[in-house]
Amino acid sequence: MSLPFVHLHCHSHYSLLDGASSIDRLVDRVKTLGMNALALTDHGNLYGALEFYQKA
Repeated sequence: MSLPFVHLHCHSHYSLLDGASSIDRLVDRVKTLGMNALALTDHGNLYGALEFYQKA
C-alpha cells in the first residue's frame, strides 16, 4: 500500500529564477503519476495562477 503524496513545492516557468516546466507539462505529469493534487509555488508573481486553475 502506498501513501498519497502531494507535491507542495513546485515552480513553473513563470518562476523567473528557478522554474523550468510549463504548467501543461506539470499537470500532465501529475496525472501520469496518479497524484490527485499539486501546489504551484512560483516565486515573486502569480502569472501562472489562472492558467494553473484552468488546466488543473
